[in-house]
Amino acid sequence: MRHVTGYHYGGEVTQSYNEARMLPGSDDGQFVLAANLEISPISSSHGYVDYWGTRVNSFEILTPHDRLSLTATSLVEVVRRDHAAPGLSWDDLAPAARASVDSVEQLQQTPLTEPPDELREIARAAAADLDPCAAARAVCREIHDRVAYLAGSTGVQTTAQEAWAQGRGVCQDIAHIAIGALRSIGVPARYVSGYLHPDPSFPVGVPVTGESHAWVEWFCGSWHGFDPTNDLDIGERHVLVGRGRDYTDVAPLRGIYAGPSGSRLFVEVEITREA
Repeated sequence: MRHVTGYHYGGEVTQSYNEARMLPGSDDGQFVLAANLEISPISSSHGYVDYWGTRVNSFEILTPHDRLSLTATSLVEVVRRDHAAPGLSWDDLAPAARASVDSVEQLQQTPLTEPPDELREIARAAAADLDPCAAARAVCREIHDRVAYLAGSTGVQTTAQEAWAQGRGVCQDIAHIAIGALRSIGVPARYVSGYLHPDPSFPVGVPVTGESHAWVEWFCGSWHGFDPTNDLDIGERHVLVGRGRDYTDVAPLRGIYAGPSGSRLFVEVEITREA
């Protein structure tokens, strides 16, 4: 995978301070064979793992520059995930969710995930008829059917309520909608950022244009991943980069700078299947 992103500034910037979350880590279902981040202008960086378990590169550039560019290159082995593990009943889910920091912190809504009343009703109806694991899957599939994917229709600050009302959004919005719905019925749910190979039939060894992607994980005794944008279980086409409460915890690049106002973000993602 090759992910290039950065900013064209509106003039010369004298200094900038940034964080990048662009490199995957080894996790259940994937093993990182190689990962590297190049920063231009050249800058030293400090790497660490944040509170949510995401790899972060923190760096500053103190020389004048009018462009910032980052290139993340990764080679990841992805294996098939197990989605057949049995889940808990509703009576058992609540105490289990409260017993773990990982799950209890994913019960609270954020401004981006707060669901509208209509969505709460849909989730409650699913919870009335199904166990937590099955209800979570049913809710995600209902959201897939009701919210159309439309590139460029929303921005990074668009809330779940806004995207639901207009019936369209990007993967980030669809993940926020699903997370809000699941949290509303007591199912811990978290935001996942990463990459999705867009075409499983594409030839091995041939690069294909891709995008950063987002999906959800819910807790019903163990964590289960699902891609509501594409109505898919998380599988060999998905590479995980970060987890958090919502997009703001896992933004690929964020920072501040001193200089003229106005900047333009650029993004390019290229994914190649090796086998």
